[in-house]
Amino acid sequence: MSVKINRFSLKALWNSEYTMFITQIIAIINKYKPEEINLAKAFAKLTSFIPVLAKIKAQELSNALSNLLDELDHERDVLINAIIAQVKALSKLSLPNIAPHVVILNRFFDIHGRDIADAPYNSETMRIDGLMIDYNAKPDVKAAAEALNMKILFDQLAVVNTTFATNFLQRTKEDASVEKVDTRSIRAEVDKVLGEFFDSLEHCSREYDQLDYTTPANELNNLIAHYKTQLKARATRRNSGKDVTTEAPIVTPK
Repeated sequence: MSVKINRFSLKALWNSEYTMFITQIIAIINKYKPEEINLAKAFAKLTSFIPVLAKIKAQELSNALSNLLDELDHERDVLINAIIAQVKALSKLSLPNIAPHVVILNRFFDIHGRDIADAPYNSETMRIDGLMIDYNAKPDVKAAAEALNMKILFDQLAVVNTTFATNFLQRTKEDASVEKVDTRSIRAEVDKVLGEFFDSLEHCSREYDQLDYTTPANELNNLIAHYKTQLKARATRRNSGKDVTTEAPIVTPK
């Protein structure tokens, strides 16, 4: 029986989604023994891209780590700026019971500076490290922070800065091992080969009536329908003004 594979533009897929989509197609066809349904040659051409797809995936994982670093850097900027702003605001109040604590923290930031959040990644990490070492070494500073209900902010700043430093080292390590690839040109090549594979499958379904092409075609079309539905929903959210770049990648249901 003649079959038809539904097509859609793959450009809207993120790199992580694209590599997963192609991998899933390969896994589906592999189950039906392509050599027995006259698709061995076209399938081999498609599977030849598996190594380069792995490079795209590795590069995408490295990019994901960069996104995490951006988020952590933003959080520590918010924390340090919130502490400094709160000290500044409290210094304008005429409350005798908090005045000594405000003086101590103002002196603390006179030493460490109030422009920490403006520093480059590594410089900010070192400055916050130095600030926290000094903070923990000075009981009067810790007492002032606790009295002004800012201890939780200092504690979180230390956690976020340590997490940032750990992930920054991990990204540096991964960047050294990840081969940079031109994802756009690779995807264009794979798109072409995938289209040719679908053409071959449709052609064979017309030429070899005795073989079952309907079952793999249905499975492929179900997979494609899932991605098309998810992309349409994403486009709707984007058009309504939502930031879809922060969403989790499309996954297929189990």
